[in-house]
Amino acid sequence: MARLFGTDGVRGLANRDLTAPLVMDLSIAAARVLGEEGAFKGHRPLAVVGRDPRASGEFLEAAVVAGLASSGVDVLRLGVLPTPAVAYLTHQLHADVGVMLSASHNAAPDNGIKFFDRSGYKLPDELEDRIEARLGEQWEPPTGAGVGRVREAHGAVEQYVAHLLSTVPVSLDGLRVVVDCANGASCDVAPETLRRAGAEVFTIGTAPDGLNINAGCGSTSLEALREAVREHGADAGIANDGDADRCLAVTATGEVVDGDQIMAVLALELRETGALAADTVVATVMSNLGFKLAMRDAGITVVETAVGDRYVLEAMKAGGFGFGGEQSGHVIMLDHATTGDGVLTGLHLLAAMARRGRSLDELTKVMTRLPQVLINVKDVDKTRAKTSPELAAAISAAEAGLGDTGRILIRPSGTEPMVRVMVEAASEEQAQNVAEDLAGVVRSALG
Repeated sequence: MARLFGTDGVRGLANRDLTAPLVMDLSIAAARVLGEEGAFKGHRPLAVVGRDPRASGEFLEAAVVAGLASSGVDVLRLGVLPTPAVAYLTHQLHADVGVMLSASHNAAPDNGIKFFDRSGYKLPDELEDRIEARLGEQWEPPTGAGVGRVREAHGAVEQYVAHLLSTVPVSLDGLRVVVDCANGASCDVAPETLRRAGAEVFTIGTAPDGLNINAGCGSTSLEALREAVREHGADAGIANDGDADRCLAVTATGEVVDGDQIMAVLALELRETGALAADTVVATVMSNLGFKLAMRDAGITVVETAVGDRYVLEAMKAGGFGFGGEQSGHVIMLDHATTGDGVLTGLHLLAAMARRGRSLDELTKVMTRLPQVLINVKDVDKTRAKTSPELAAAISAAEAGLGDTGRILIRPSGTEPMVRVMVEAASEEQAQNVAEDLAGVVRSALG
């Protein structure tokens, strides 16, 4: 059977794949495994639970709370907050475990669950596997005073906003910014943070109704942000995804700024202020070759990992590095956060503009993106992507045609039933042609 946990927790169609009984069982199993690990030793255990505003989060939150409390864990309900806020507050509130309900950038019908340890880090694969192995197991639940108690958390948004503001000593006074919150978890946090940092803020994607999260807005759909930046004559636009662990941006002229460009700007900013540990950035194999060349020219080392912010984080912790991220906009600043934080990233990107007195368009010229085409091939058997002889032969032939002027990356999605085909080449036309050819092979070989 396929592993239940993916690269970012357990995710699926809410009430079909991700049901209330499954989420409750996962919460019970997590409490039992963490208890056996000694996480609760010597004190009454405490969990914090947050969610994004999608409709299914309401009943799934109830299931999580029921599972934890029935296992003897006290619960603080944080309500709607970004994923990185839940990670931060898990540590700050001295909780033993944090739980976030979100499907991140996915559409409203999906949802997901992920767990954080008491330090605010996602649980390692080994613990997730042990949780999965305990699902449905018979056990003796506590009774009487042994059951967990449930309370509402107060002041969580303010505590998190204050933390974000404490990380940036530069005022954003004079900057006009549009922020797109994807009708998601950052609707309260992001505008409030940027306003208190000094920016003049215009908002879109801040009217969540439980069903419109990521719908034509946010970091996966930037056209509305581009239009709003032009309409308001803003200096920049900032886009989060549904749970606000990602950040992409738009320049005053409407040009999209991806995660690689954001990392390039912030890496140079951190290096100049002496805050880039070992002059090293951790990035994934998906990062554009132009990013790697820019870092090389700046004397900054790039450490590569598999795709997934958890693998970026693992490499950062193992190597003692403080900065890394993904092209998708997951940017991790370990001095301030234990996971990707879209609001924090946007704040620091704008602070770089303010500190240097330069436009975002000027700052992003530190790197030149090679033409890159990404095609998501859906509804195929992603488990055979690494073993198909037909696909392997097609990749070899395409690589021979590109030579040293480009590269190819074929990888199964960690969260969805699809295979991602990425091609970089000297021209957009060449990259598009090669990607389409390979996507066709993926469909025929794995369909």
